[in-house]
Amino acid sequence: MQYRTLGHTGLLVSRLCLGTMTFSNGEGVYQHIGNVGQKEADELVRTAFEAGVNFFDTADVYSAGASEATLGQSFRNLGLARSDVVLATKVYSRMGPGRNDVGASRGHIMDAVDASLRRLQTDHIDLYQVHANDTITPIDETLRALDDLVTQGKVRYVGVSNWQAWKIARAIGVSAEKGLARFETVQAYYSLAGRDLEREIAPLLEAEKMGLMVWSPLAGGLLSGKFSRDNQKPADSRRSGFDFPIVEKGRAWNIIDVLAPIARRHQVSPARVALAWLLSREVVTSVIMGARRIDQLQDNLGAIDLQLDQEELQALDEVSALPPEYPGWMLATQSADRLGPVDLWSEALHS
Repeated sequence: MQYRTLGHTGLLVSRLCLGTMTFSNGEGVYQHIGNVGQKEADELVRTAFEAGVNFFDTADVYSAGASEATLGQSFRNLGLARSDVVLATKVYSRMGPGRNDVGASRGHIMDAVDASLRRLQTDHIDLYQVHANDTITPIDETLRALDDLVTQGKVRYVGVSNWQAWKIARAIGVSAEKGLARFETVQAYYSLAGRDLEREIAPLLEAEKMGLMVWSPLAGGLLSGKFSRDNQKPADSRRSGFDFPIVEKGRAWNIIDVLAPIARRHQVSPARVALAWLLSREVVTSVIMGARRIDQLQDNLGAIDLQLDQEELQALDEVSALPPEYPGWMLATQSADRLGPVDLWSEALHS
């Protein structure tokens, strides 16, 4: 296993993280994602931990808290020392019928953290992440509440998920100005089939030395190897019934056309190649694996040892490249005089 620091901190986390959205009874929308019982969850956690994974991610909303409870019980059942695991969970989503049972307000955060601690059977959360963008609560209020949790020792570090780049930047500025605990990580969607964060979020993370945790690295199973241009709705894939995250399918089939022969060359699954490509991106701290079965998890774990050569990486980069978008192409054009002769089209694609 390989490890990196969590953002601009001294905490080391494994480059592969076990996501637990599949854990427990799969209530509501999560019925499409997984229904992993306690015994199976224990085996997944054990297998990941023995492979060197020390990073585990969940959220209060996953199966209405049951995912957190299952993960906490797994740690207990397996006798894992609390200091040997890095535990991440999230707050924001609706956890009750009340008007204030959702959001990033001080009230909801304070209620939600205690509930998560009980379900996880622990006295602290290593990484507490705001799961979504609250359009009502002022940023200062959210940051002050999170800072209080750090001061109280209930939370060690804080992060954010699914926010716009401008709002993350603003939060970093507020934290610096007011001396509050800052967001150390962003958890965001990133895959060969969805590289949108490279436009604004990735440059921000690099500039601010923030960590990136990748969710849905296989684009909801689209890059797993089950899908192809000729088999666009396989019966044994959850994405066939739950088409998420949003992907431009025309580009996706082109990507899979390039991905498949690379996988055959290495005698591995397309999923493993897609994960290895992500691990090659400097901005990526940890990739979240969401397995339902041991064989899926073991296959994903193999990505850490898969080395793609420059020709293969370039082929994947080119077929999955984002189309030029303003102001990227204009910035590339205007920078030519300072940088000297450049391939403006290539610069625009990657700006």
